[in-house]
Amino acid sequence: MRKMIYLAISSFLILACTSPGQESKLWYKRPAANWNEALPVGNGRLGGMVFGGVYNERIQLNEESLWAGTRFNTNNPEALKSLPLIRALIFEEKIKEAYHLGNKNLLGKPNRFRSYQTLGDIFLSFDRVAPYTDYRRELHLNSGIISTIFTIEGTTYTREVFISAPDNIMVVHLTANKPGAINTTIALQRKKDATIKADANQLVLTGQITDEPNDAQGPGGRHMKFAAKLLAVNKGGELTADSSKLQLKDADELCIIFTAATDYNIEKLNYDRSIDPISICNEILAKAEKKSCSLIRESQIKEHESLFNRVDLDLGGAQLSLLPTDERLNAVKQGAADPALIALYFQYGRYLLMGSSRTPGVLPANLQGIWNNHFKAPWNSDYHTNINLQMNYWPAEICNLHETVDPLTNIVDKWREPGRVTAREMYGCSGWMMHHATDIFGKTVPNADMRWGMSPLSGVWMTFPIWRHYEYSLDKEYLGTKAYPIMKEAMDFVSDFLLEKDGYLVTIPTMSPENSYVLEGEDYPCRLTYASTIDNQILMAHLDNCIEASGILGVDDDLRKGWKEIRSKIPPVQIGKDRTIMEWIKDYAEREPGHRHMSHLLGLYPLAQINPETPELFEAAKRTIEKRLKNGGGHTGWSRAWMINFFARLHEPETAYKHVVALMRKSTQSNLFDSHPPFQIDGNFGGTAGIAEMLLQSHNGVIQLLPALPSAWPDGEVRGLQARGGFEVALKWKKGELVSAKILAKSGNAFKVGLKDKLIAVETEKGKEYTFNSILEIQ
Repeated sequence: MRKMIYLAISSFLILACTSPGQESKLWYKRPAANWNEALPVGNGRLGGMVFGGVYNERIQLNEESLWAGTRFNTNNPEALKSLPLIRALIFEEKIKEAYHLGNKNLLGKPNRFRSYQTLGDIFLSFDRVAPYTDYRRELHLNSGIISTIFTIEGTTYTREVFISAPDNIMVVHLTANKPGAINTTIALQRKKDATIKADANQLVLTGQITDEPNDAQGPGGRHMKFAAKLLAVNKGGELTADSSKLQLKDADELCIIFTAATDYNIEKLNYDRSIDPISICNEILAKAEKKSCSLIRESQIKEHESLFNRVDLDLGGAQLSLLPTDERLNAVKQGAADPALIALYFQYGRYLLMGSSRTPGVLPANLQGIWNNHFKAPWNSDYHTNINLQMNYWPAEICNLHETVDPLTNIVDKWREPGRVTAREMYGCSGWMMHHATDIFGKTVPNADMRWGMSPLSGVWMTFPIWRHYEYSLDKEYLGTKAYPIMKEAMDFVSDFLLEKDGYLVTIPTMSPENSYVLEGEDYPCRLTYASTIDNQILMAHLDNCIEASGILGVDDDLRKGWKEIRSKIPPVQIGKDRTIMEWIKDYAEREPGHRHMSHLLGLYPLAQINPETPELFEAAKRTIEKRLKNGGGHTGWSRAWMINFFARLHEPETAYKHVVALMRKSTQSNLFDSHPPFQIDGNFGGTAGIAEMLLQSHNGVIQLLPALPSAWPDGEVRGLQARGGFEVALKWKKGELVSAKILAKSGNAFKVGLKDKLIAVETEKGKEYTFNSILEIQ
């Protein structure tokens, strides 16, 4: 294997233009002191966190499907026969009794599941102990390459790490400016469930997750199998192997290529013993080893740039760009303004989505994207489907990364199978459904506790990013073969699930994630209810989407008539006595008026049911947010990110900007990871979407330019943002006013474009770009 990889030092020169003023990178003057300071690389399937150590380098590893647990039926056998009584208790406002009965007879058996796990670590230990100078650690967003450079006693060492999507491998490349200067020990480690062996120039890790029996999480046993393989190819020097490590002495150059695999099969939503993880690793590396490292690097950069470079953003204000990223962030936390750092944060969000949700991966971004250093992660690093997974994909379409939605569409399609079983066994309904949290094995039952788990429309909610992909792409084949079947079957569940109450069709049992109310004269925190506002907003949107989709496809005329009838019976959004949007079907008092969730404003964002054309609801939404913030709301990273989007939709640029800054100051770590706390990636994605939403909106048939441009960004430009209807938009502004706009009509559809109070209609030709001046005159 060693002889087939040709190393070329010249091809591994650090990217040109690496001055601190370049806004395409994060950079630091010291190694990472902990995992939350390390820098991420990923290709959707493999992930790595690079620490940039001088004497000891650590690269923490992930493979997207390495989960504890297994697939099995967790539906509660008592659910269906208990459902009528639980519904009756809720209608009678006997919420405590309904809660206890639900916890006993509706929750899954078992009621929790296991965690996404770390794969392990690559460790490089070096023989140098002398002090180092000129240290620099960088993440180049445009290329996806992390570089670490430092000098010891006149020798400059350069290390690059990247994960290639085309070749499905991680590459670690070490060079020095003097021959024979590289001396290192290479180790591949995992603390449990694995063995590591060294052979010639290889390290091979094989393992199988052994789960202990746990009444809350399910059966024990030997479950997911996994493997990883590392090849070390040196130029010069001597490479030797002991039982579990490789030792390199006096080399000029070292190239490490690495990959990993499990026996997970997404078609089965389970591990598959016909899959051999080590054979997958061998197959991937057999192809990669036929290429030079320079060619692998070249193809990585070309493919990465083809996605990342679709969007450029310049918000001006680069005065602090000469500082390292952590120092810039600290300056912002101390009160400095740094628009260029906000632009970098925006692009970093796009980078993270590319790294955690794309081919060659098959799974969507989880609560931590793909990056997790735990065996038992916070919230299992799972898929929370009551805002968090949905938020992960808010930036996908508008930020021109439509490919990242493919893994989400795929797994939602696969979740339909277990979701049908839950719909039938738990509710006696047709169609498919799921509740508020799940894993790669497709758990669709209520999870953990009725206080959090009773969200029966989570499956319907998960259709929204799938429908949104059609809204932006107008891909009719995608709509007919992928999106609509998922949407229609979710509607089948809705049609059976709804009950009639006071002339309306209502969901029951349900909740408003994850908030609680109190009944008059009581102090008990009630969560269970019927017809929560978020449910009604979800139902109205889903019905509208299904009606429109079936019309576009020219199918299901009879069903469409029935859906319109159901739509007419969904309870409307109501305004309470305090003039805010009511969160529940009745005007209950909130137990936590500063709760992190803002579920009853889903209709404001990401939906667009609440807008200036509904003025009473629009003003009530403002008061709702004001009340939430006054009582401490928006305190988590993802909740703060949602606030940015809310205020962008409310056309309040200064307040939206205030929350962008608050997200940076209160919920952003030195590597720009969002902090819930702890790290949770949805805040990054929600923040990225919010920045885009401040510059461009395209709901309700209008492309709105600069709808929430703050005074802190007086001059700037953006290129490559997407608008619904198949449009790509570039904007340039000066002194807070539009200078020019370019709109590429990819579909040839007519559109309306708005700027402040002006609105014009434009007929288009497919593939033609339309240029507008500052007053929307076509040039």
